[in-house]
Amino acid sequence: MPNVTLSSHDDWPDAAAVVDQGLDTSNDLAAPLHEVRRLACLAWDASGQLVGGALGRRWGRACELQVLWVRQQDRRAGLGRRLVGAFEQLARDRGCRSVYLETFNFQAPGLYQALGYATQYLRDDFPDGIVKHHMLKRLVPGRDAGPVA
Repeated sequence: MPNVTLSSHDDWPDAAAVVDQGLDTSNDLAAPLHEVRRLACLAWDASGQLVGGALGRRWGRACELQVLWVRQQDRRAGLGRRLVGAFEQLARDRGCRSVYLETFNFQAPGLYQALGYATQYLRDDFPDGIVKHHMLKRLVPGRDAGPVA
């Protein structure tokens, strides 16, 4: 296209929303992305305060764990393990056969490895020696992780 002008930006300008919507429209024509569903497992303390959560989405038999967070003072007590287990069970109950995730080396790759996740590949082009792990776990049908609370 000879009569097109390109612009470059260090942040997303308002016009970027048109690009995002355009991709969504194209994707919807190619695949049933309207079937993607969010999943969440949350942990609350006795006073009703949110102390942790596992958030993600599922599509078909695949599930993505996008966020795992535990309140600072509640870490290293097994809550992250329980949240991941509950998230996996929820995914399994919804027909998923695998969970995948991304985590940096300063986050929780050791936890995920201990829970049966395998690093599929590493991305090591971040600053300061930071490495991103792309991980996968195949789910065993019917296994019950038990309650979170």
